Amino acid sequence: MNSPASRPQPLAGYRIVDLTTFLSGPFCTQILADLGAEVVKIEAPEGDSSRAIPPHFIADDSAYYLGINRNKQSVAVDMKKPEGLALVKRLIGEADVVVENYRPGVAARIGLDIASFRAQDPSLIWASVSGFGQTGPWRDKPAYDMIVQALSGVMSITGEPDRPSVRLGIPAGDMVAGMYAAIAINAALVDRERSSTREGRVIDVSMLDCQLAMLSYQSTYALVAGTTPRPQGARHDSIPTYRSFVGSDGRELVVTANTERMWKGLCEALGVFGLVSDERFATGGQRLKNRDALWALLEEAFLSRSAADWIEPLQANGVPVALIKSVPEALQDARESGRGMVLPLAGKQGEHIEVVGNPIRFVGEAEREASYPPRLGEDAQAVLDQWLRVSKDEVGALIERGVLVQRHGGSGHPSNAAATAKVVAP
Repeated sequence: MNSPASRPQPLAGYRIVDLTTFLSGPFCTQILADLGAEVVKIEAPEGDSSRAIPPHFIADDSAYYLGINRNKQSVAVDMKKPEGLALVKRLIGEADVVVENYRPGVAARIGLDIASFRAQDPSLIWASVSGFGQTGPWRDKPAYDMIVQALSGVMSITGEPDRPSVRLGIPAGDMVAGMYAAIAINAALVDRERSSTREGRVIDVSMLDCQLAMLSYQSTYALVAGTTPRPQGARHDSIPTYRSFVGSDGRELVVTANTERMWKGLCEALGVFGLVSDERFATGGQRLKNRDALWALLEEAFLSRSAADWIEPLQANGVPVALIKSVPEALQDARESGRGMVLPLAGKQGEHIEVVGNPIRFVGEAEREASYPPRLGEDAQAVLDQWLRVSKDEVGALIERGVLVQRHGGSGHPSNAAATAKVVAP
């Protein structure tokens, strides 16, 4: 069997200055780093605030931070000092892309004005991720994941009917914005390469806009029919046989019988084939109209066996089906799949952690060897040498003057020793 081809990653050679913190921006730049870009994470002397999120820590860094910052380098700079700000400006001058998630106007206020940089280098791509965008009446309001889930309508359709709204179990407000920003950056890089002027673009990604885009058919229904979508729980507004059920053991499974063939297969597997000829359920429209009666019959049938015992007969009848897995169960399945989606990372000082890997595969090509997320400021010497030809002595002097900060070693968080043990890979 031929070994995977050794070929540069798609974004190899592109330099990214990452001025982001917490989740939306770092998730964006991790995508770019996974695709081969050289990402330099510029941090304040205290570091990205996500480094300190409890409860789990490896050495001095939180598991939260470690999950979204692999394949990057860290330079910690005090931009309140003129020397520090000048250093960051010089790094931006060597970059292809800048990604920041300050509130609108903050970058310019601290001395990082987009227009000035692009006047000097029109090829620079500048991507801003913010809660509500660079324009509009809400531009200056702070935003977090749950804020945009609430304002977008996403929370209003999440949860069980006639119950209070709940947030999604994943931070989609942040992560979807990070994904859209990464898509836009890749598009801008392609456009720059094709353009005779090699001009970059300024990208404005709003977390709220991204959540609205994720409403999918629910927004279309509201716009077309004037309806107000409600929480569906584990059901579907249009397809009554696309939902979860409970087996005799109390465990849940989902079926997605969304075609006539699958509907008949569902009835065959459950031993209720007589429902196929029932006028109440003759068509998809009739099944939707009479969904409560249909659900009562299907729920009763599912209670005759354990959830796991339904998998084989449903699959044999062409009905897509799955047990609802816990997160640890899903991760164990991923380990066994051979697709590298549970990724072990090893740090330079003996740190170990497993994280969820890069879902993008290039067929026939070797995977990039992932690097452990950087400790605060640990790459200052390498980055400043390679990007700016700053000598080791000069870097040492900048550290002495407090312009640069580096975190060396550390005994971790003793109060989190038990939590640390849970997340260190065996």
